[in-house]
Order: sequence, then C-alpha cells, then structure tokens
Amino acid sequence: MPLKRAVIVPGNGAGDIERCNWYGWAKKRINEIPDVSCALKNMPDPVTARESIWLPFMEKHLKCDEETVIIGHSSGAAAAMRFAEKHQIFAIILVGAYTSDLGDENERESGYFSRPWQWEKIRANVKHILQFGSTDDPFLPWEEQQEVADGLKTNLYKYTDRGHFQNSVFPELITAVEKLKSDSGP
Repeated sequence: MPLKRAVIVPGNGAGDIERCNWYGWAKKRINEIPDVSCALKNMPDPVTARESIWLPFMEKHLKCDEETVIIGHSSGAAAAMRFAEKHQIFAIILVGAYTSDLGDENERESGYFSRPWQWEKIRANVKHILQFGSTDDPFLPWEEQQEVADGLKTNLYKYTDRGHFQNSVFPELITAVEKLKSDSGP
C-alpha cells in the first residue's frame, strides 16, 4: 500500500499544537507533497498524555492505519511505538524517543512505561521506522534514545546540536516523508 497520510502526534503539554515547535510548519509542508495529507490536532489530555486516551484518539480521530506515517515527538513517540505494537502502520518517525518514565511522576502516569517494550511486534507491524535523536537533548539521556534505535533497528539520524527538536522548522523531517512517499509507489 502506498503512503497516503501523515499524522503528527506532539509531545505532552503542547497546548495549541499548530503554533508549537515545528508541528504547524511540518503539516503545511507535508500537505504540499502530492497525494499525501497531514493531520495535526490538539490532543485530549495534553499534559499527562495518557496512553488510554491518546491511542484510541489516534485510531478513531486521527485515523492511523496501514497507509499512515505517524510522526511522534517526545510523548508522541512513545504513543506511536505503543500504537504500533497492536496496529499495522505504514511507517513511524520517532523524534526524541525514549524508553522509561525518567523518574518523572507525570511520565509514569501516562502509562507508556508500565511494561516492557514489544520491539518485535512493532517491527512486524511497521514497514519503515525512522528515528531522529540528539546527544544534547536536555530531557532525554542518549542511552534511552539509543535503546529505541537498537530495539527497533531504526534508521537513526543522530545529531549533536538539536536538543529536544523544539525549533520552528524541521527540513530533514520533510525530506524523510518525501522519501517514504517516493519509495511507496504511486
């Protein structure tokens, strides 16, 4: 199946995500790619980002399926990985992905980190897995980002100067989506 949709799942606490980080900019740019539409919606439960709320929202309202690339940033990356444990997805692009609650109560309450990651199931359900990470991320230890890369055997784009990817533009992401589209056929 060809790539037809992109869905941006933000990090927690983002508020109006059209105006946060690179999200709105990326939506506009992805919608310029022929035959690809991009969904970007404010998430329910935006601060705690509970798995029990976000995953059903991704399925019912964002319509994530086998023709979709889920672009998950931070908590959105955790949501993308958990969603892919149980659903067929065209691709996931993980930005600032991590594997534990980092000792943070809010992260613990989200539910994503309450059990082991099912790396094999994710790999079996997803055709393409890309990851963007930076060694200077002020929130995520590099070891956790590398653990995601190793567990999922991602195509890892490793940076030393991008922090938590909170800039207003993210050209490498658009290039990655364009490549996924061209590799998927008409």
